[in-house]
Amino acid sequence: MKKTPLYEKHVALNAKIIDFGGWAMPVQYTNVIDEHKTTRNAATLFDICHMGEIEVRGPQASDLLQFALTRNLQKQEIGQIKLSALLTDDGGIIDDLTVYKLAQDYYMLVTNASTCARDWERINALHKAKGFDCTLENISDNTGKLDLQGPCAQEILSRLTHYDLNSLAYYHFVELKVSGQPAIISRSGYTGEDGFEIYSPAAIIGNVWDRIMKEGVNFGLKPAGLGARDTLRLEAGMLLNGQDITESVSPLEVPYSWLVDFDKEFAGAAALRALKLSGIKKKMVGLEMTGRGIARHGYKVFHQDKEIGIVTSGTFAPTLNKAIGLAFVDVQYSAPDTGISIAVRDSRSAAKIVKIPFYKRLKAED
Repeated sequence: MKKTPLYEKHVALNAKIIDFGGWAMPVQYTNVIDEHKTTRNAATLFDICHMGEIEVRGPQASDLLQFALTRNLQKQEIGQIKLSALLTDDGGIIDDLTVYKLAQDYYMLVTNASTCARDWERINALHKAKGFDCTLENISDNTGKLDLQGPCAQEILSRLTHYDLNSLAYYHFVELKVSGQPAIISRSGYTGEDGFEIYSPAAIIGNVWDRIMKEGVNFGLKPAGLGARDTLRLEAGMLLNGQDITESVSPLEVPYSWLVDFDKEFAGAAALRALKLSGIKKKMVGLEMTGRGIARHGYKVFHQDKEIGIVTSGTFAPTLNKAIGLAFVDVQYSAPDTGISIAVRDSRSAAKIVKIPFYKRLKAED
């Protein structure tokens, strides 16, 4: 298994290490519920160094990304992040990735760990086919990434930088120094909480980790693993690549229609236009268990005695104290409050379709 630059720190903290897509990653340090609740109530620090980063530079960098990705990036400002989708020619989702605009002709794409090689292959193929005047570089191995998430995240990070984090808007970033180390800090994350993603050279990311852990002691900061990351993102209605979305899934079938701009040309657009015209047959929905059990990935979904879909993600939600999940169902059964049942082992358990997200944090202005 591949190891992140922080592997030895996880071992020293007695983390439970698992194989996550070929990476040796911490799934938990204490337990999932404790780390989940600490994120919601204080702050946690995640090692996300396994994620991929690709730089795109040159006079036609924006032209390549406009063609490669579904989102219209024309109005993206320097210092702004945009979530977008990279598709196959058939309109299936290769990756949902974020686009950081560092300069007028300089971008960084942040990819999912499991799809980085596929993203690289696809974007390079489109680059070669169209001959855009720009260069691509996979900087994943040299880039470290941490996620500091939770209501105390800003107070902790403020102690390590002179930058006024109050001025950093959601889905924006700034290049600065954290504890004297060069870094990119973005106000973003995968938990549904306020927080930051921190990028720094892989060779020094361990120093950044140590300083954040030290400064966070008085705020109740704890390290958190992939187990809590999964329950947090599911409560927030965020999708997991390879599980909720794959190359056989269209952005029109999941809550990603807003990422698609049909007023521009992009790779896979023809297939999406055809699907939009014919109408989708399946749709991703949220579900809440009203009976016993947890809906797990791969469990079948029924309406009365008719099989109508399949669960893609499911867990017990610690914040909500109930079992929730995501599923694809036949579109005619996708309305909220529709009664369904989930085949849990040898029996069926009652559930209902609900709106996504399941959890939304209260902001100060709320």
